Amino acid sequence: MRPHIRQVLFDFDEVLARYHHEKRIAHLAAFAGCEHERVREVLFTSGLETLYDGGAIETGDYLDRLGDGIGRAVDEEAWIASRLAGSIADAAMLERVAALDEPLALGVLTNNGALMARAIARIVEPIFHRLDGRVLCSGALRMRKPDPAIFRHALELLGWEAASTLFVDDSFANVQSARKTGLHAETVADARSFLRVLKRYGLA
Repeated sequence: MRPHIRQVLFDFDEVLARYHHEKRIAHLAAFAGCEHERVREVLFTSGLETLYDGGAIETGDYLDRLGDGIGRAVDEEAWIASRLAGSIADAAMLERVAALDEPLALGVLTNNGALMARAIARIVEPIFHRLDGRVLCSGALRMRKPDPAIFRHALELLGWEAASTLFVDDSFANVQSARKTGLHAETVADARSFLRVLKRYGLA
């Protein structure tokens, strides 16, 4: 018997949008007038991005350290602009999402810093009305997938039951963890695989 799915929880990067790491680095390098490798070192090699994604540092501290490192102050809008430069909505996925029945509640659970919620609103603007108020970032929750605790906490915040929630992610490790917490979970990497999942659960 098929479960009765009332909610769908999406991963973001590589599910609803394609993330181009190098384009984001290039945008920040051009913004600061520094070498690409300097941005890479400050943001990623140093572990700064990982700290922010896990909620170990606040947004203000994160932006201050990034700006100090690349030699130009980075405010929230500048950071969002760099993320927009490196993120392209998957048009086919957004079309599939837009076609889902309106009573189906939708949300996002992503391994990103808290500021990413503002960027997501702009990256997937055509469908954001379906997600508004239900975008959860690991940095704000201070835990990351695939920690099972993040799924339990997300469900509590959203007021959703695990048994009626479908979670989709491009990482099988995250899918496995979600299943252990009682969610229905499937690996999805594009609109075609998402459609197969929707049909399996009677949602398309």
